[in-house]
Amino acid sequence: MAADSEQRVSLSQNLARHLNCLSDENKSARRRALVAIQQEVEGSLSSSALQEVFEEQLLRPLLRCLSDSTEKCREIAILILSHCVRNVPMPQNSLPYMIPAITQRLGGQEIVEPAEELRLSLTELLTLIVEVCGNKLAPYLDEMVRILQRAIVDPFPDVKKQSCKCASNYAKAIPEHFHMQAESLIKPLMQTISHQHSKVRIAVIQTTGTVIQYSNGKSVDDVLSHLAQRLFDDAPQVRQAVTVVVGNWLLDLRDRYSYFHKLIPLLLSSITDDMSDIRQLAVNYWEKTGLQWEKENEENLKDKLDFSAPCPAYYPSGVTRPGLGCRELIFRNLSKILPAISHDITDWVIGTRIKASQLLTVLLLHAEDHITQHMELLLNTLYRSCLDEEAQVVLNSMKSAELIGTFVNPEVFLKLILPSLKKCPLASHLMILAAVIRGSTKEMLQPYLHRITSVISQAEICQGSEKVLYLEQLLCAIQSLISVCQEDCKDVSFYCMKILITILASPASENLYDKVQRTLLTLAEVQGLHGLQDLYRLHIQQLLEWVSEKCEHWTSFSVERVQFEVIVTESGPVVGEVLHLLMPILKTYLQPTKDPQMRLKIFTMLSKLLLKANETVNSQGQFHHYSESLIKDVFVPNLKWCAGRTAGAIRTVTISCLWTLLQSEVLSPQEILQVQDVLMSQVITTLEEESKISRLMSCRIIRTLLSICKHQLDPDKLNKIYPELLKRLDDASDEVRDTAAKTLGLWFKCINHEYERTTYRSHIEFLYRGLLLHLDDPDNSLQETLLEVLKEASVIYPSLLKEEIEAVQHKHRSQAYCNQLLHHIQTCINNELTQTM
Repeated sequence: MAADSEQRVSLSQNLARHLNCLSDENKSARRRALVAIQQEVEGSLSSSALQEVFEEQLLRPLLRCLSDSTEKCREIAILILSHCVRNVPMPQNSLPYMIPAITQRLGGQEIVEPAEELRLSLTELLTLIVEVCGNKLAPYLDEMVRILQRAIVDPFPDVKKQSCKCASNYAKAIPEHFHMQAESLIKPLMQTISHQHSKVRIAVIQTTGTVIQYSNGKSVDDVLSHLAQRLFDDAPQVRQAVTVVVGNWLLDLRDRYSYFHKLIPLLLSSITDDMSDIRQLAVNYWEKTGLQWEKENEENLKDKLDFSAPCPAYYPSGVTRPGLGCRELIFRNLSKILPAISHDITDWVIGTRIKASQLLTVLLLHAEDHITQHMELLLNTLYRSCLDEEAQVVLNSMKSAELIGTFVNPEVFLKLILPSLKKCPLASHLMILAAVIRGSTKEMLQPYLHRITSVISQAEICQGSEKVLYLEQLLCAIQSLISVCQEDCKDVSFYCMKILITILASPASENLYDKVQRTLLTLAEVQGLHGLQDLYRLHIQQLLEWVSEKCEHWTSFSVERVQFEVIVTESGPVVGEVLHLLMPILKTYLQPTKDPQMRLKIFTMLSKLLLKANETVNSQGQFHHYSESLIKDVFVPNLKWCAGRTAGAIRTVTISCLWTLLQSEVLSPQEILQVQDVLMSQVITTLEEESKISRLMSCRIIRTLLSICKHQLDPDKLNKIYPELLKRLDDASDEVRDTAAKTLGLWFKCINHEYERTTYRSHIEFLYRGLLLHLDDPDNSLQETLLEVLKEASVIYPSLLKEEIEAVQHKHRSQAYCNQLLHHIQTCINNELTQTM
């Protein structure tokens, strides 16, 4: 004790001299004095000696130095104060002086201490005071909060972090008093929570957790939105801090039951975080929360604990079922959480929509069959989110819909989805229907297959839109049904076919053709059929009856007409097995009284079929039984002249179709002979058509008919043919002229013994003159053709032709051709004389 006393006396004397210099006007003198004091204080003093000297001599002068104009002096003064507070046995004795002084430097509205490093040192000193004084700081609650309010929003990031640490320590030091002023720190903390430095954000989040923990709990609502925003933070450490804070609140917050519906979504959002560490941390907190709640409510859960329901048989694979406490917490709070998710899932911020959609999936996995009572809200939410432009939102929405299919009875979700689909067919309705079907099971859906497909196959639904997205989802619904129900789809195969045919009949089907074909193949496979032909063969009669129900009212815009074309063209050889159904339909809407545009399209389809007749309509070799009726009742009426471009187009496509039929070799010569009379007369009229194709096809058809009839045509019929062919030698098209010339050559070959040349001299003379006239045609190819025709014609009446040539020979440019003809004619005349003799 004597040694301590001597030490105090010696130190007091040394300090007195230096303390006097602290009031010197010279800043260097003040600085030297502070340095000397620091050396004396940091010497080998006992704590009791330092306590006495600090209280009696140093405290007040040093506190005055906090306002010194020299920064270095203020810095040394803070260091000395920190040393004394850390080493004296009763630092609380200095609080009445120290706290007001620090408040004056840090707690004002304006920044009194200009140096940010010194503000940090003062904040560190305050933190030290909290650590060593603890609950002795309770009387200074107002001053402490005022300092912390200002320090938390200080411009210097290190001050922010240090003040957060100080606030956390202070809250823990005086828990029974802190709650009275805790709310005062919330506003500055929330102002700082979005600071650009991640370490500052982490410090603020951690401090917020502590402040709320030791508050009256009324400020939870004020911080939740800010914490929720930090779940989108780019720094994983920040998201991890939020997870820890929310997890601790769920476990330890005094009034946590009141905030479960607000805190649970935040923690569960971390379960879907990108970082595995954060996901595992959130899972651990969630499991602890569930177990704790389960224990606290053991009496209420007694029956469920004793007779726990088994895991659903079709629980999603690879997913661990949450504990009873976790599931019960979700079930009891779902009605409060879902409206907020429904709102956020359509938020304008992409990140918010993604988080909301992820959270919805987690909630449904916990709620299981309890989601039944929230179906209307859930479906309306998913109808909107499944069309989101962000792929991740759509994917999560589909997962949620699949969970509905897993946990909810089909009777329930079909009772809601199908009426909505009927009332307003939208792609979103079909998308969700497809997803719930995928999530369901074969056994659950089997009783509802007919109901589902019969509704979807209704015209107002499967024809509800021509947009690709709508058709894609319609196809997706059928694909899901086939994938889940497999062989059970045999009972609804016809309905599925109707829907798939309707998709193919849509203008946008080009993008979906391959997918539809694969779906049809899958439908055939699940029924044990060998390919698409067997599938069409199974339903072709039903399909034709289906599309022909209203065929009398078809127009070019009728979906049924396109469906008919799809069925006929896609069924391949199968269509040849149902000609008894096909031909009446063709006759019905190919009558001249029907819509011209529609007839145009049907004739085009028929032409394509006839191009591959043996692979389509004649696959069974039975088409010839219907050919005569087709020609007389369909082709001939449509070849009759009517005014208008559309009528001309119909005649063109009809004549082309007729030519295709004759070229297909489906009809035998005898069968063609049966219709040649009516056909020839009508085809001749089309030689005057404006369309080059019509004129060309007409010439070819006449040539074909002549080649088949040969010598069976009487002179009168022959004489009706050649004038129109001769006119075609003046045609604008070289191809038509050439074909007409060759046809005339064949015409001469059809003359038989009944064609008495003396009686019909005028006709033959007219022909010779016309052919000789065109022998001067500038087209060398046509000249060659006409030369051959005239050689063929010379056999009929060689002397007459010789006369005609000699009469015009002097006018001809092509003398060589004339000489050839004359030589050929002379040969013919000689042959005749020889035969006569």
